[in-house]
Amino acid sequence: MNRNIVKRVLLYCLGLLLLAFGVTFSIKSNLGVSPVNSIPYVLSIVFVIDQGLLTVAVFCSYILLQIILLRKDFKMFNLLQIVFSGIFGYFVTFSNSIWTFNLIDNYISRLILLLISIIFIALGLLFYLTANIVPQPAEGLMLVISKKTNLSFLKTKIIFDCTVVIISLIISFLGTMSLIGIREGTIIAALVVGKVLEFFTKKFKPFLIKLISSKETIIVSQNIPNQK
Repeated sequence: MNRNIVKRVLLYCLGLLLLAFGVTFSIKSNLGVSPVNSIPYVLSIVFVIDQGLLTVAVFCSYILLQIILLRKDFKMFNLLQIVFSGIFGYFVTFSNSIWTFNLIDNYISRLILLLISIIFIALGLLFYLTANIVPQPAEGLMLVISKKTNLSFLKTKIIFDCTVVIISLIISFLGTMSLIGIREGTIIAALVVGKVLEFFTKKFKPFLIKLISSKETIIVSQNIPNQK
């Protein structure tokens, strides 16, 4: 296998691990998880099933929706999303098993945990976007919807995030008669992650590109916008 491709896969997987750490720290902050992880988290609480397993299931449903919307235009290469979804799901389970400290009552400390979560998520996005292999299923579905509706990716992301949050709220109320997983941290993450990612991209992306290859060879079937 080409050495550059191996480096890209390793960088992509490292990005997924950091994203999983971000998910765990957002849960530990008890201030709300990010929109894209809200459905798996709420389902894991309602049905008492491993969050990593449910993350894989939900992400695979996004891939199925891509196939339904694109039909013959769906490229088989993008089935790699299933493989990386499985890896990410395992990382979520692994992350939840190693970061086992108790929830903190102090609000300032919880904000600090949320900030750590945002940093992990931004770094994870930077790594896997720089690796440039395939989009994660949620982003892949957003790209397909954007293409089909002629909406900008940013507008599509806003609609998508609002939709999954509403679905999470419905599941939460039906399953527990209470609000779980969606709080001010969900909004903060949605507003701040992109800014932190932009900062990290300017600082570190040239180094990462140089690290994985002398030339930024593109091996993906569709590019992922930097707007998260």
